[in-house]
Amino acid sequence: MARLNLLEETRFEKLPVSVFENPKAASLSVAHRIGDLIKEKQKNNSKAVLGLATGATPIAVYAELVRMHKEEGLSFKNVITFNLDEYYPMQPDAAQSYVSFMNEHLFDHIDIDKNNVNIPDGTLKLEDIPAFCLNYEKKITEVGGLDIQILGIGRTGHIGFNEPGSAPNSGTRLVTLDDLTRRDAARDFGGKSFVPTKAITMGIGTIFKAREIILMAWNKKKASIIKKAVEGEISSEVPATYLQLSDHVEFILDQDAASQLTRFDTPWLVKDCVWDDVLTRKAVIWLANTLSKPILKLTEDDFNNNGMAQLAVEKGPVYNINIHIFNKLQHTITGWPGGKPNADDSQRPERAEPAKKRVVIFSPHPDDDVISMGGTFIRLVDQKHDVHVAYQTSGNTAVWDDDALRFVEFNIDFSEKMGMGQQGMKDLYQNMRKFIEKKQPNQVDTPEIQSVKGLIRKGEAIAGARYCGLEDDHIHFMALPFYESGKNQKNPVTEKDIELTMELLQKIKPEQVFAAGDFEDPHGTHIVCFNIILAALQRLAKTESWVKDCWLWLYRGAWLEFETYEIEMAVPLSPQEVERKKFAIFKHQSQKDRAVFPGDDAREFWERAEDRNRETAQAYDNLGLAEYEAMEAFVRYKF
Repeated sequence: MARLNLLEETRFEKLPVSVFENPKAASLSVAHRIGDLIKEKQKNNSKAVLGLATGATPIAVYAELVRMHKEEGLSFKNVITFNLDEYYPMQPDAAQSYVSFMNEHLFDHIDIDKNNVNIPDGTLKLEDIPAFCLNYEKKITEVGGLDIQILGIGRTGHIGFNEPGSAPNSGTRLVTLDDLTRRDAARDFGGKSFVPTKAITMGIGTIFKAREIILMAWNKKKASIIKKAVEGEISSEVPATYLQLSDHVEFILDQDAASQLTRFDTPWLVKDCVWDDVLTRKAVIWLANTLSKPILKLTEDDFNNNGMAQLAVEKGPVYNINIHIFNKLQHTITGWPGGKPNADDSQRPERAEPAKKRVVIFSPHPDDDVISMGGTFIRLVDQKHDVHVAYQTSGNTAVWDDDALRFVEFNIDFSEKMGMGQQGMKDLYQNMRKFIEKKQPNQVDTPEIQSVKGLIRKGEAIAGARYCGLEDDHIHFMALPFYESGKNQKNPVTEKDIELTMELLQKIKPEQVFAAGDFEDPHGTHIVCFNIILAALQRLAKTESWVKDCWLWLYRGAWLEFETYEIEMAVPLSPQEVERKKFAIFKHQSQKDRAVFPGDDAREFWERAEDRNRETAQAYDNLGLAEYEAMEAFVRYKF
């Protein structure tokens, strides 16, 4: 199952943790444990009592259980289930209800007796909830208690909907949801304002009674809260830390969710390491930042007193290590992101030849290019490279309804002013207004509204790319089919998405490709777009000779930034270039002031970009390198 056994539990970890290579391997392991329990209970002619969770985390577990039922004959007739929670108020047939979720992902596909399914009731009158909660606890006790309780974890550290402040002996009850929890749910409801403020949840005390507790977590979004839950002190501020008190709990993680645990993040503090160049760079930068010292001022005592004595012995003397890492960082800095012509490129991040490169900047949404690498975009154009930009999706779900109406109103007024007929436009406008007035949260827009919103973003992208110096024939709108569902939940990727990308790449035959490498966007569009690019390049590499000379660079900025030790190319920006980048971002007016999907960060996108670029420059400065106004960072991906 691809469990990673190379690194055993450390003294920092206060409960058992198993780390798997990826979420699929972890999910299969959990599903098979549940399946084995069900079969064991069947042999004894007894019931298997499961505590179930909702959300993205257990979906693959349920999918495997469904497969085991359909292909291996696993029966659920002896299974009783109790779900952790439900929003309140909530109708069971609503798309966001956990009744709908469980039916869609599990119950409608197996042979479970629906009378054995228990989910908190989101339709109760407020005064009836206490009695319902007591009865929910009673039903669990009457069937012999939970055999297995599976959990996810929220970024507040909640398990179920036991938010910060929950007591360790709490039972099933009505709770108020944390603001962060509601922000995380906003995608499913079409905005945070539509997310219920309350929920009915099993309590921590109820969860503790289960004979086996499995908490699952995937991806880097969960890494920081996992570190607190596993290595932190027990606190009501992080309810998951209460699980440290259980003798029957196990955390099942993928590598990304486990990435901030000490054994993965700073392994030199817990064990001997294999000191390759990447780990050495990470450790030396960590030490410099921990001690607030420039790299070249680190001493042998600094190494010895901070878990890095092995590195000093194997790779020392220490000053040589410092010089080596300092030079590595120095060599990442370049004012020539397309390569410096007629220069020795042996210590530069990009090749000198060809002097003028064909470049494709892929932008998942119509503003990611200028937000994340606007300064480098402008620099590449200024340095006369043949730069193309490719907007992979329309971004039409991220435009406010009133903006769509405003643009149609302008079109009507303009047509009237120019003496053109506009009756059809007026009819369209009235239909749009009627739809929007009755529009439900997360309801799919009409095709006409989707088109208007897509055109708004297309116009902004053209303005931004022109500001960066591109001619119109170098601006490409791909409108990849996977995105055009009209929903926040996108369609699966198909061959058409990959083929369209291959066609564009084959037409341009670039020596440089830039792609979004920050996969923390709320809808997951960035990782989907990256995987499409990667699949296209890998296929082309089998038949096209130009691909072997094509380098793929990843950028970040809209949602997070690369760690300093990861950076392979850092492009400094002058104060004037920072301003030019900001004005390029300003062209995306529909995303300014208040974006539809801003994520957790209250800053506008231009503010995030400016701050992160300055923080990257400051990080280099703190390590003893040259001081710049700002820097954009890139990592090369070798495919």
